[in-house]
Amino acid sequence: RTATIWRSLSPFWGEEYTVHLPLDFHHLAFYVLDEDTVGHDDIIGKISLSREAITADPRGIDSWINLSHVDPDAEVQGEICLAVQMLEDVRGRCLRCHVLQARDLAPRDISGTSDPFARVFWGSQSLETSTIKKTRFPHWDEVLELREMPGPPSPLRVELWDWDMVGKNDFLGMVEFPPQVLQQNPPNGWFHLLPFPRAEEDSGGSLGALRLKVRLTEDRVLPSQYYQPLRELLMESVLGPAEEDAASPLAVLEELTSGDCRQELATKLVKLFLGQGLAGPFLDYLTRREVARTTDPNTLFRSNSLASKSMEQFLKLVGMPYLHEVLRPVINRVFEEKKYMELDPCKMDLGRTRRISFKGAPSEEHVREASLGLLTGYLEPIVDTIVGSVGRCPPAIRLAFKQLRQCVEERFPQAEHKDVKNLAISGFLFLRFFAPAILTPKLFDLRDQHADPQTRRSLLLLAKAVQSIGNLGQQLGQGKELWMAPLHPFLLQSISRVRDFLDQLVDVDGKEEPGGPARALVPPSVTVREGYLLKRKEEPAGLATRFAFKKRYFRLSGEMLSYSRSPECQTRSSMPVSHIRAVERVDEGAFQLPHVMQVVTQDGAGALHTTYLQCKNVNELNQWLSALRKASAPNPDKLAAWHPGAFRSAHWTCCHQAERSAAGCSRTHSAVTLGDWSDPLDPDAETQMVYRQLLLGRDRLRMKFLEDSTLDTTPEADTEKGSSATEDRTWSSSLRAEAGAPRFQRADHGVSQLLHIFQEAGSSQPEFLVPSNCTREQLCALPCACLRAELSPVPSWGLGLGGVEAGWPTILPSSQLLPAKSWERFWFLLQAPPQP
Repeated sequence: RTATIWRSLSPFWGEEYTVHLPLDFHHLAFYVLDEDTVGHDDIIGKISLSREAITADPRGIDSWINLSHVDPDAEVQGEICLAVQMLEDVRGRCLRCHVLQARDLAPRDISGTSDPFARVFWGSQSLETSTIKKTRFPHWDEVLELREMPGPPSPLRVELWDWDMVGKNDFLGMVEFPPQVLQQNPPNGWFHLLPFPRAEEDSGGSLGALRLKVRLTEDRVLPSQYYQPLRELLMESVLGPAEEDAASPLAVLEELTSGDCRQELATKLVKLFLGQGLAGPFLDYLTRREVARTTDPNTLFRSNSLASKSMEQFLKLVGMPYLHEVLRPVINRVFEEKKYMELDPCKMDLGRTRRISFKGAPSEEHVREASLGLLTGYLEPIVDTIVGSVGRCPPAIRLAFKQLRQCVEERFPQAEHKDVKNLAISGFLFLRFFAPAILTPKLFDLRDQHADPQTRRSLLLLAKAVQSIGNLGQQLGQGKELWMAPLHPFLLQSISRVRDFLDQLVDVDGKEEPGGPARALVPPSVTVREGYLLKRKEEPAGLATRFAFKKRYFRLSGEMLSYSRSPECQTRSSMPVSHIRAVERVDEGAFQLPHVMQVVTQDGAGALHTTYLQCKNVNELNQWLSALRKASAPNPDKLAAWHPGAFRSAHWTCCHQAERSAAGCSRTHSAVTLGDWSDPLDPDAETQMVYRQLLLGRDRLRMKFLEDSTLDTTPEADTEKGSSATEDRTWSSSLRAEAGAPRFQRADHGVSQLLHIFQEAGSSQPEFLVPSNCTREQLCALPCACLRAELSPVPSWGLGLGGVEAGWPTILPSSQLLPAKSWERFWFLLQAPPQP
């Protein structure tokens, strides 16, 4: 859920969410609501995107989309389990539909449940199951038989409805199977419920529109050994000299990415090197390459290069607690006090100031003086906290800045560039870290809500001031914002203090392992998440539901979920994270309470225990669900099914089963998590993302690094081949350029290793020995992702060419062979269709 934008018909959120979804998801829906202080929020409209619509363009969706009306008949969810048989007897054909059960149906009643029944249609006939009261997980286990009537073959349609005593029944969803499916492959299993088929209604913008940027990335993470060669290649690359090598693996990655992809790549690379304890060498390698190719010191680290993005993501990953400690007190003051501040005369609202002060209309000078006092009152504690925070700054950040300063100082030793070494550090720390956090505190988890317009303007003025301090006064008094001049004396005084702070910041022992502290992002002893939750007692016999939940302070680490009455309380209860078997939501109807989750644990005797926890809002619920699922992800014996209700009054509220130990009625959702800065390090997933970028850019890789890799054919060979050599020279040169000839092996060894990674990772695909007389069309027809040939020397006869279409073997004529001396080894990559 985004923040609420109050009193606006044109809200701007600017919020980004990463949601990890199960591979079988099929729709993504966005609802726009009007928040009400009393009662339920009103739904304004929604946007529903199918998986196919999102993946139609590899770049995803980035556009305005009109909101549509929310039709109750289209708001369906859940699945139904069916087993269908087609039978024949003396009376003709018969369809037997075994309606077993359904799960996760939409709640249609005020109690948060439904009263579902199924209705089966085949031709002109229909039958109904019994109605199961107050459940979203009905079990029917009923067999309905329908006789075939004269006429053309008919489809089978199964509809689910919520029975209502008063008024019409509510639609819950349907499935339909065409006659061909019934004949050839009768349905048997679970099927997603769908809405009634109808033309998509466009409101024409009458409900408004929502601008979305949605991109779906699907990765299948392989076992660790498949990524080890690529990881080793990346690690080795940063331990060598950082000369301007256009074919180093990191240089290749930078060449292949841009924009959002480069930012995502930087995040994954930083986490990958953090996990290996090599964050310092990684950042030092990138900054040295960036500094080496920079001629104008004024443009140093001003672009969105891989070095700039990596340092920026490194600060966010490692320095977020430090940022909160430095900025949160002042940010909270600005939000709570809501003071009016303005220095720009073009934006001053003298009438607003009069309404606030009730002392008549002040002049611009009075407003400027009052605003100046307020700004300095906020800026002074910010600067004091920053310059006094040397000891609290993470050692990994200090070591990275020390290496950065030494590198810049060596590149620009001239006296006129004496400030460049400090500007390089302050540019990252102030311009890319502190200032953006002040401007948009919600995006850095400093506040739960966005600022109102007045507070937003105050934050903008503070961010501008911090930015000027970070520039060390280089652009002070220049540009269009001359109205900031009254603040210059304070800024100049602060700049001198910041210079001393930067000198102290890099005064750190360089022998300490820069990756060490950062690797402790998720060790067992570090708290991943903490806060107050309401915990349900084990057996609240005789107590009303509202008294069953008690407020407790919870802490989650990599090894323990513990709780106590308060953060300071020494008496704590705990449950090992290794005992967690499921973490799931609870239906509101179970306790008549929202935002409840359950943690299912297993003791040493194998018995399951359920702890119910209530969060204060849906965002907190999602964050706790995500954190607990990530912490317990490596656990064995995870539950495949669970009860979304509670066991009360001798039965489960979800499926009405009377046994406490009854099997769960719904699938667990351990794969659904939220991505955030504090995610655990996952080297395999991070390396998979790097590998994906290489695969997406392999065509550009060939064009960039191999286009000049041409070989001279020998005169002897040309004489022997005669005209056939002339005809083949164009194709053979192109093939050798793409496949990598001696220049490729000699000068572009890094690229050669990357292409070798492609072949090793694709080793599960069929491997082919490819003849050098293959035509381009024949090569492109092959189904495999990578082709390898080791021919030394190239034989004078055609080799067998394997392929689904070509069969095996195929002997090609030798009239188109390349000269034997042209090859020792070549690589060739092809775009491949997705493999199952």
